Amino acid sequence: MSHRNRAARAVNRRQILKGAAVATVLSACSLPTRVLDAGTIPADGKKIRQSIAHWCFSEYWTVEQTIDHAVQLGCRSVELIESQYFPLLRKKGLTCAIGQIDMAPDPPFVKGWNNPKHHDQLLKATRDSIDACSEFGFPNVIAFTGMNDGFSKKEGAKNCVEGLKKIVEYAQKKQVVLCIEVLNTRDATHPMKGHPGYQGDDTEYVVDIIQRVDSAHLKLLFDVYHIQIMNGDVIRRLRQYRDLLGHVHVAGNPGRNEIGTDQEICYKAVMEALVEIGYQGHVGQEFLPTGDPLASLTEAVKICDI
Repeated sequence: MSHRNRAARAVNRRQILKGAAVATVLSACSLPTRVLDAGTIPADGKKIRQSIAHWCFSEYWTVEQTIDHAVQLGCRSVELIESQYFPLLRKKGLTCAIGQIDMAPDPPFVKGWNNPKHHDQLLKATRDSIDACSEFGFPNVIAFTGMNDGFSKKEGAKNCVEGLKKIVEYAQKKQVVLCIEVLNTRDATHPMKGHPGYQGDDTEYVVDIIQRVDSAHLKLLFDVYHIQIMNGDVIRRLRQYRDLLGHVHVAGNPGRNEIGTDQEICYKAVMEALVEIGYQGHVGQEFLPTGDPLASLTEAVKICDI
């Protein structure tokens, strides 16, 4: 091949790549957005609305202190807290990005929609949380499949669909979205780093339940940490299921500790993908700090603040 021909091919290749890049940008700009709060970009100009999951820091701070730290760090929410703190959130100009459910004496992920014997308790607990969030205009309430309880995956999914259909119309009436979470079953080293026996440990399994319920008021709680462990391919899945995203959680892997350059998830890229797909919900910092909790949280917020 002559030097001139090689040069011509190189120019053509650059033109093709340039055209493809422009097309990608235009496509990203035309993607539909899902707006949970008023407006498309927060008043503070931040592209990512950040939230703090208080339970991760409850060893160090009271709920009131977590709320104060959220304000100081420019976060928009403190989540998974008792509704008694909702007036304080409102007073501080914050929201609760996702409300918890009370399944005491068990953790909320143990008794799930996959077991019909829990449905009555779940209906009450979920209605209570929906009512509290609706009163303050808060967007989401959490949901879980529950532990397998002897049910096959197929049976568990069927029970989840039947149970969630009983509550999703109420959520719609109250303008609240239920968000069902994928949890990993691989990490058995700590009761909150993994959940062996949890039935909804596969993204596509939980997505199938959501699609069968077929309501705009049932969405996916996309926990990047858990999904990285169980399925991986996080950014592709965010793009694939962008219309089903209700809430996002982040933590470092391995370990469910601080996010940063010393673990396998590149959260800058994940946040850029969320902006690309037009995600307008919150990103909850839900990691277990190993060092100074405020320093760790400050760094995590900075990483996700693209």
